[in-house]
Amino acid sequence: MSQVKIPVDLILSKVVEESEKVQSRAKKASEVLLGELDTELAKTEYDVVYQEDRVKLKHYRPKTKIRYKTPLIVVYALINRETMLDLQPGRSVVERFLDAGIDLYMIDWGYPTHKDRFLGFDDHINGYMDNAIDFIRDQNKVDKVNLMGICMGGTFSVIYSALHPEKIKNLVTTVTPTNFDTKKGLLHVWMKHVDVDRVVDTFGNLPADVMNFGFLLLNPARLMIDKYVGFMENVDDKQFVENFVRMDKWIFDSPDLPGEVFREFVKNCYQGNLLLKNKLEVGGRRVDLKQLTMPLLNIYGKYDHLVPPEACEKLIDHVGSTDKKNICLDTGHIGIYVSSKYQKAFAPEIADWLKERDALEKNESPPKKAAPARKAVAAKAASPKKKVVAKSAKTAATSKPKPKPSPAQDPSETTPS
Repeated sequence: MSQVKIPVDLILSKVVEESEKVQSRAKKASEVLLGELDTELAKTEYDVVYQEDRVKLKHYRPKTKIRYKTPLIVVYALINRETMLDLQPGRSVVERFLDAGIDLYMIDWGYPTHKDRFLGFDDHINGYMDNAIDFIRDQNKVDKVNLMGICMGGTFSVIYSALHPEKIKNLVTTVTPTNFDTKKGLLHVWMKHVDVDRVVDTFGNLPADVMNFGFLLLNPARLMIDKYVGFMENVDDKQFVENFVRMDKWIFDSPDLPGEVFREFVKNCYQGNLLLKNKLEVGGRRVDLKQLTMPLLNIYGKYDHLVPPEACEKLIDHVGSTDKKNICLDTGHIGIYVSSKYQKAFAPEIADWLKERDALEKNESPPKKAAPARKAVAAKAASPKKKVVAKSAKTAATSKPKPKPSPAQDPSETTPS
């Protein structure tokens, strides 16, 4: 039997070739990491037109002629920040809404302090939210606004619309938990067994670091290992690095959660599932989902590990509206908002759906053509009609710098929430 010859020269040449590639990548990675990176979030220009305590109402400056009769207010969750919707130019839900001609407002919940620990559902929903919506109604001289809620902000929006249906024209909910009677998703399992009274009595407000650590533990292999392996594999790609840093800045820019909000959310929702049973009480009033008679668009992610489809899809079966629709996208909790693929389906779908119903009154069918456009109304100061535990109301105006476009890759696969 002849002896097998080892092609040493071929092996050595391959080693040299790979070594040169490694050196080239290392040099490029060094240039990327030591160079200037554009990682700024939320570049779209806006004005703060109303403020009450820590809560601000943003009004985004129109980029084109306003084409909708009814303004849209977006309510984000109290967990993490609303800047996710304006991650960067070219990858921004806010930008797409403005391009469609929507008159856009958004609530910024700010950063709760120790004095906010006793503020619960009633203070945020019948207080801050209601005051902001009344301000928009007064400013634009309209009876109703369009309301879009995201995650916990969607749950708040459902509650608000049931308690104040006369103020809401159309309701859009995205990745919004309403059915908590499910074991899909580790978060739902944990929340059913957490001693929330002990947590709140110990911490006051739920610390952001505790929440972030909990989110990481929901999928530790992907969020604490794969994420950084992916970073090292793309460390020489400037666009990837910029986008990675943007996402991490958003993830860890986490406000604490007001203690009573956390207590009520866990007890009444995760452990009691009172919302879907029409047994939830907020501000002394029962939340009856049959009062949701306005058009409803409910969007959620098929692979959402925080708010699985089972937690979202049952809402339309319990509301009083006859104009209602579920849309399930093949993505996760954050991919809906930042994925290049799903951004093209998400924001335009909402804009088209709202446009069809823009001039409709109750019991009318959607028109085939859009309603006439309306010019934006100049912002003006207004006093709130109700206070939130002796809150002081004020108006302010601040501006964001003009955006400078910067492309990036999809960051949604590395986020914990």
